Amino acid sequence: MTEVDGMEWIRRYEMSISIGFFSLLVYLALTAGSGGLILWSFWEISFGVVFAFLTALGAKKLFEVAGVKPSLGFLNPVKWVGFITYLLGPFLFQMAKANLDVAYRVVTGNIKPGIVKINPGLKTDFGLTMLANSITLTPGTLSVDVDGDKNLYVHWLWVKDKEPRTEDVCSNFPKWVRWLAE
Repeated sequence: MTEVDGMEWIRRYEMSISIGFFSLLVYLALTAGSGGLILWSFWEISFGVVFAFLTALGAKKLFEVAGVKPSLGFLNPVKWVGFITYLLGPFLFQMAKANLDVAYRVVTGNIKPGIVKINPGLKTDFGLTMLANSITLTPGTLSVDVDGDKNLYVHWLWVKDKEPRTEDVCSNFPKWVRWLAE
């Protein structure tokens, strides 16, 4: 196999490798401490590898059907650390803040719901999907639709203005998503 063939192989299977590796890490994190060999038993590690392989195969088929093209960013460890930082930093903070805000609005009855349009300035479908999921997971907001101009429509529990700034609806999520997914 030449160097060019090796790079083509990596490009073709990059998403599968990344998803399989990530699946294995999640499985091992969830089952840590339940075995005798270090933190896992031999059978747990074996099942984890098989589970990760099957997950990677299934995800590859889903990505092919959806028309998602791989990029070499998936294998970048800096992006993985950035994603974990995003989840444990700004996303977790905004989720806690939104939980308190929703609790306050439910107790006081002070709500003003509506659907707002924001333009996060994201270019890829993957980036828009990541942002839409982040918004939907945050209490008080729900991603409803995306139009052809990549504007995102969000149902928001507290609409202050008819045309809010993107930061009012989803904080600094688009900046993080732009760095992680584009």
